[in-house]
Amino acid sequence: MELKATSLGKRLAQHPYDKVVLLNAGVKVSGERHEYLIPFNQLLAIHCKRGLVWGELEFVLPADKVVRLHGTEWAETQRFHHQLNTLWQKWSDEMSEVARQVLQQVLADIAQSSEQKKWLTRAQTADMQQRIHQALTALPLPVSRLDEFENCRDAWRQCQAWLTDIDKSRLAHNQAWTDEMLAEHAEFFSQIESSPLNPAQARAVVNGEHSLLVLAGAGSGKTSVLVARAGWLLARDEATAEQILLLAFGRKAAQEMDERIHDRLHTRDITARTFHALALHIIQQGSKKAPVISKLENDTQARLSLFIKTLQQQCSEKKAMAKGWRQWLEEELNWTVPEGSFWQDEKLMRRLGSRLDRWVSLMRMHGGSQAEMIESAPEEVRALFTKRVKLMAPLLKAWKTALKEENAVDFSGLIHQAIIILEKGRFVSPWKHILVDEFQDISPQRAALLAALRAQNKHTSLFAVGDDWQAIYRFSGAQLSLTTAFHHYFGEGDRSDLDTTYRFNSRIGEIANRFIQQNPYQLAKPLNSLSSGDKKAVMLLPDDQLEALLDKLSGFVKADERILILARYHHLKPTLLEKASTRWPKLKLDFMTIHASKGQEADFVIVLGLQDGSDGFPAPARESVMEQALLPETEDYPDAEERRLLYVAMTRARHRVWLLFAKDNPSCFVDILKNIDVPVARKP
Repeated sequence: MELKATSLGKRLAQHPYDKVVLLNAGVKVSGERHEYLIPFNQLLAIHCKRGLVWGELEFVLPADKVVRLHGTEWAETQRFHHQLNTLWQKWSDEMSEVARQVLQQVLADIAQSSEQKKWLTRAQTADMQQRIHQALTALPLPVSRLDEFENCRDAWRQCQAWLTDIDKSRLAHNQAWTDEMLAEHAEFFSQIESSPLNPAQARAVVNGEHSLLVLAGAGSGKTSVLVARAGWLLARDEATAEQILLLAFGRKAAQEMDERIHDRLHTRDITARTFHALALHIIQQGSKKAPVISKLENDTQARLSLFIKTLQQQCSEKKAMAKGWRQWLEEELNWTVPEGSFWQDEKLMRRLGSRLDRWVSLMRMHGGSQAEMIESAPEEVRALFTKRVKLMAPLLKAWKTALKEENAVDFSGLIHQAIIILEKGRFVSPWKHILVDEFQDISPQRAALLAALRAQNKHTSLFAVGDDWQAIYRFSGAQLSLTTAFHHYFGEGDRSDLDTTYRFNSRIGEIANRFIQQNPYQLAKPLNSLSSGDKKAVMLLPDDQLEALLDKLSGFVKADERILILARYHHLKPTLLEKASTRWPKLKLDFMTIHASKGQEADFVIVLGLQDGSDGFPAPARESVMEQALLPETEDYPDAEERRLLYVAMTRARHRVWLLFAKDNPSCFVDILKNIDVPVARKP
């Protein structure tokens, strides 16, 4: 059957198409010079219109394309349209049944995945989306027509829900599954630790994402969550003990974690390791030889002696080296350097020794060649850094020679070797789940080790527990952005916030939280306290009132209550503490630096040294070009890390914090604290 334009209609319409022929499952529209084949599976609608004299047919196609036939006799146009439409609708009804089966099958597959008693990961939902998209390409009908058919409509709308708001569907499933798990395993969550886990802790434990960052504020029970996570994996048969890797940053922390796991999970099969112990294990297994850790790593004096001796030799033998070092010390560090053979000055060398130690360590941590170090340095310091690297090169060479003579490796070398072994496939990771404590302290080198482990098994999950508000170890190579931009580095996943602190009262929490969150680069999170505190829970106090404060404390502090006295530097320890044992014999006083106090807690905290100047808090930047080039970049916010240091200091306290400041030379933090409603007292 065909429909043609009349001779007059053809002439007046001046249109490229003047004839349409009905095919088995489509139509062919043609003219003298043009031809267009339209199969039914591309046809969205057919419109029959009447003009002033003639009829018109419109064939609507995807992408808003329309093919028109003009100038046909109206009665014939109606007749042709009726027959075409009848055939098209019959074909459409048959195809809709095929489409229904395809859609129902993909929904059944999705339902099977969703109904499993499992967490639905982002990767799995992305796979579901992919399956739906693939199913749609297999449909015999255009997708835009599916709503027309009653047998397809509901299935299509369910598919649309997964396509348009996948996160909503995933979150709804995971919330329902989490609620079910928490109810079904209530006994586990109430008994796994000495106190029952709170809902936020339990939700973090059951979260099944492959990359999960658990933000655990001060006193929020991060260790409990790590132990419970290991216990949950075992209880659910998601992993054996040998498939769980627990990482801590220090030997002491690893030992404490081991004891906690043994006490709560009653197993010695899960052991916490340091990153260095992990690297050592990988090398032992992958190379069949046990590397020896250099004695120099645990002998500070021997290291300092090596570097100072090397520098002295270089300066005495080479005028250019002596000139370069003098220039460095005078111009960049602003030190007073004696005339003549300054490298023989013992006091100067002792002062310089610790810096040499740190700089060599940073260069070793970088791991690359000198050329690579220079290339990766920020452009604005690259020229100066190049000069400094040349001065440091003999010290680095001396370090490597000493290691060779010992037939040993240093800590940085351990991790580099382990990464190489993993990348070459000489060690196959047995771990399905990696749990990391104090994640905010991770360095790029350690992150690279984690990445190498996970690269061997794409299904290895990373459960990282940390707190970006307590990131205070940039000087040792920690990179904050590995936490604040966690998913950029470790893949799409989830974040879980522990929202309750069991340590400090709400007043300490309010002040500490407001103070730290003024930095926009910190991750915002709630942290609620179980106890309230009055306005005097955090106080600013002149530093000449320390003795009076300790006198007052001696009157009401109980024998078992701890007072922690914190300062920015160890040498700021007040001399009056030398008589504390007899002056206040009943007070349980401990003095330490704020860095050393990380992980500690006390009933009362006294923070010293809120003053401006060289020993001030916040500390003035003392970085040389070596630190600028080799350490991770800082956030573009004033005193960002020093703020985190004060946050750590304040959050050691359960009940009260006193912040002692210099009246004549106050720290810039004093005004900031005043502005967030911290009262100033004249005396305790």
